Amino acid sequence: MTKDQIFEFFRLLAELNPAPETELEFGNVYQLLVAVVLSAQATDAGVNKATRALFAKVKTPEEMVALGEEGLKAHIKTIGLFNSKAKNVIALSEQLIAHHGSEVPQNRDALVELPGVGRKTANVVMNCAFGAETFAVDTHVFRVGNRTGLAKGKTPEQVEAKLEKRVPQPFRRDAHHWLILLGRYTCKARSPECWRCPEVELCSFRKKVLENPKKAKLTAS
Repeated sequence: MTKDQIFEFFRLLAELNPAPETELEFGNVYQLLVAVVLSAQATDAGVNKATRALFAKVKTPEEMVALGEEGLKAHIKTIGLFNSKAKNVIALSEQLIAHHGSEVPQNRDALVELPGVGRKTANVVMNCAFGAETFAVDTHVFRVGNRTGLAKGKTPEQVEAKLEKRVPQPFRRDAHHWLILLGRYTCKARSPECWRCPEVELCSFRKKVLENPKKAKLTAS
């Protein structure tokens, strides 16, 4: 895409959703960090279902450590990889208490040193909690970046680097939210709903689905 096309791409998304937010539910920055760690290879909806009762009880690293690994597992057992995630959440809570005054650090280098926290998780926390202009590349952002031609890359890191270079102001802070939502609800992996996508004219995807298959099936019958 050209610079003008990229600007128009995000302008359209901003027009439809001026204030996008993460769909993870949380009450403070610590709970956000925990929710993002739990969301790896899991849906936001599934994480929210598991954390509602958890977050009603646990709001601080100290309360999480007091709950303990087995207590945490009882809350998150419906989430994939819950055993390893429980271990990481307890360990990162202990590190926050020991090294960060029980506060979530605001920089990426400190965040990625926490157990279970990779670059994507750090980028989400920095963006959602602290307003940093970061680009968290999950499966949705990776797919949309490559499929549309906005930011092509063979790895999430390559797509992130392209987004970092190409996304203009005033769209940088909210860009990854728009891309996640576009990939989750419209530019789906197996069946992209191009016929209702606001970016259909800008998108370089060669196999666009320009007619709703369900509607076509009803018409044919």
